[in-house]
Amino acid sequence: MRQQKFIGGQLLIAILLTLAALLFAASGMASTIVDAGGQTVTINQPFTRIISLYGAHTENLFSLGLDAEIIGVTGSDDFPARANDKKRFSYREDAEKFIAARPDLVLVRPMIARAYPHLLAKLQQAGITVVSLQPTNIEDTFLYWRQLGTLTGRELEASGMVQTFQRGIATISRKVATVPTAKRQRVYFEAIHRKMKTFAPTSMTIFALTTAGGINVAADADQVRKTNIAAYGKERILSHAHEIDVFLAQKGVMNKIDRPRIMAEPGFPAIKAVQEGQVYLIDEKLVSRPTMRLLDGIRGIGGILYPELFGDRSVANGG
Repeated sequence: MRQQKFIGGQLLIAILLTLAALLFAASGMASTIVDAGGQTVTINQPFTRIISLYGAHTENLFSLGLDAEIIGVTGSDDFPARANDKKRFSYREDAEKFIAARPDLVLVRPMIARAYPHLLAKLQQAGITVVSLQPTNIEDTFLYWRQLGTLTGRELEASGMVQTFQRGIATISRKVATVPTAKRQRVYFEAIHRKMKTFAPTSMTIFALTTAGGINVAADADQVRKTNIAAYGKERILSHAHEIDVFLAQKGVMNKIDRPRIMAEPGFPAIKAVQEGQVYLIDEKLVSRPTMRLLDGIRGIGGILYPELFGDRSVANGG
């Protein structure tokens, strides 16, 4: 009995020493990340008053389990529903509104950093940390989630997001593997109709398409800067007219489009998918944003291409 008590006491001491070491490491060692602008950010302790100026940041912060720490979001953020309860901010507003809210971190993306450098400079002058992040491919998305975890002290939760996403991809890939390559659907995926642009071959959207078993007919598209978008043009689209089994288009702020307009576009009646009515719209937030909902986008695309495997086209919008 005394030996059991002794062993139990040793175990308790070992646990306490381990916890003490972890607490010491957490409080005594700073972490760093490098943002999209090449800025090295040192994190001495987790940021706890955060303004998010990009919907994907907002969604991912909530996915990390944050809530009270998020003190502001953009005017269009509506997912998850709790985002609707947050104060609204815009990068077009004066810096004083931000400063008055006393954030310790403002999260932006490169587009904002390029277009509104004076806002960022004023915030930094006021002692507010500004971090610019936006991944353009799936590998960078995993890093991005981990960077958000580092900024907020939610490293374990960020690792959990990566693992959950990877398990989801593995499940989808097993389904798609049952479809012979020769029988896979060939797809053109529209990004911006008025400019006849598609998605960059390395983009998350094309990752979503190919993971769902689609073959990208615009694999030779030319990436625009370091974005998800790629130039293509009507002539190149129509050069694939007879091989496009399905015509997909993202729908949202970036591409305000409907199905009749696509089908009536001059020249498009020559496209096989248009002739057969295989034209579908999908919410851009599900296929263009680096969030966990990208899994929903992949499943939605799978439901369009192979309903016998996925069975649900609910994320598609006939528009």
